[in-house]
Amino acid sequence: MEVQQHISQQYNKDLKSIKSNVLSMGCLVELQVQNAIYALLNQDQELAKEVSVSDYKINKMEMEIDADCAKVIAKRQPAAGDLRLVIAVVKIITDLERIGDEAEKIGRYAKKMALKEVAAEMHAELSSLGSKVMTILHDTLDSFARMDAQQAIKVVASDAQIDDEFNKISRLLLTHMMESPRNIKHMLRVTWCVRALERIGDHSQNICEHVVYSVNGKDVRHVHLNKPHQGD
Repeated sequence: MEVQQHISQQYNKDLKSIKSNVLSMGCLVELQVQNAIYALLNQDQELAKEVSVSDYKINKMEMEIDADCAKVIAKRQPAAGDLRLVIAVVKIITDLERIGDEAEKIGRYAKKMALKEVAAEMHAELSSLGSKVMTILHDTLDSFARMDAQQAIKVVASDAQIDDEFNKISRLLLTHMMESPRNIKHMLRVTWCVRALERIGDHSQNICEHVVYSVNGKDVRHVHLNKPHQGD
């Protein structure tokens, strides 16, 4: 009995460690995104450079957590909710790594645009989009920390706001390019940054779907979570 209890305690420690490491990775990703947005809005070339070369830290954490998940599956053979958690974590860290990639991308473009003036109205639009992206990312990580499926569903529904902002800014950028052909290259870089922010929202939505799967055992990908389902 003591041996069995020890094995069970160690197993629980392994799962808690994995979840804790995911949250640490999430904090690092959140900081990267925050710095990328700040560098873009404030033309901070040094910070942009730092963001553009720091992605390796996130990549390293993804590989380490992935290896830990593989060990748990091989040694503990988790079932039911524990297995869903491990599967969800493997998918979540992939989305977190890709969010890190998008932040790195913004950093690279922000570094090139640091000496360029951004129109006042464009700055306001980018600031609004950046704020919404940071909110959805933070709420996403919070839903994972709490394993709160209901909160995750609300976050998924809020992604529509980011899509609306993205479409609005895209139209504005197109207008700028038509009115000022000399700045097309610069506006394209802004466009790529906006696309990266929109993708961060998409990856956050993916993470929330994995949280719902881990908690409820339902694969809700490609399902409109903000709409009621028959039979629920």
